[in-house]
Amino acid sequence: MAKTGKTIGCVATIIVLAALAGFLYFKFWWVFSDGTKTGELNSLTYTGYLFKTYEGEMILTGYGSKNASGTVQSKTFKFSVDKKEVAEKLTQMTGLRVTVHYKEYKGTLPWRGYEKAIVDTVVEEVPGTPQTQHQEDPFFL
Repeated sequence: MAKTGKTIGCVATIIVLAALAGFLYFKFWWVFSDGTKTGELNSLTYTGYLFKTYEGEMILTGYGSKNASGTVQSKTFKFSVDKKEVAEKLTQMTGLRVTVHYKEYKGTLPWRGYEKAIVDTVVEEVPGTPQTQHQEDPFFL
């Protein structure tokens, strides 16, 4: 009888540990969504107490609204960057319109950043940004 109790306890422990491992995987390492976003890079900061991470913000602009036609609306996309090379490239593009590729997780880890969206690559600088246009326009003062 005591042997059966130990067996049930071992099986229950294994089931609980497997469930915990599954929960942690889906919460912190499973990619919930990935894609690209285009917008004006507003800021990129290197911040944190114990774990220093790169935190950024893009302004995504759009046209139209459900309530009024012809309106312009904007949305803020907050993200973290876990690769130093990507952060350095983004730092040089602050104020420009850029396209980034990101992965979104259901939870955050302190060494990965404060945000659930993690930018892993800069796809391109979008042509026709205000700074690029002004440099090319000979009549711009």
